[in-house]
Amino acid sequence: MDETCKRHLYRSRRERIIAGVCGGLADFFGINVSRIRIALLLLILFGGLSLWVYIILWLIVPQDPSFLKP
Repeated sequence: MDETCKRHLYRSRRERIIAGVCGGLADFFGINVSRIRIALLLLILFGGLSLWVYIILWLIVPQDPSFLKP
């Protein structure tokens, strides 16, 4: 696999409300960020997904480095 085909999970700096986790997940999977946000909200409220998972992703997923490059 060549270098251009590798995908990395980063927190988004463009599509962020709190930490950019949902924006980064949307970029990684190639879907609309609104769908990720709605799914995350439903999972937190009804699916038992803890808010701690979001916080852990916030801490371990790095910010998008390409946003800083001109």
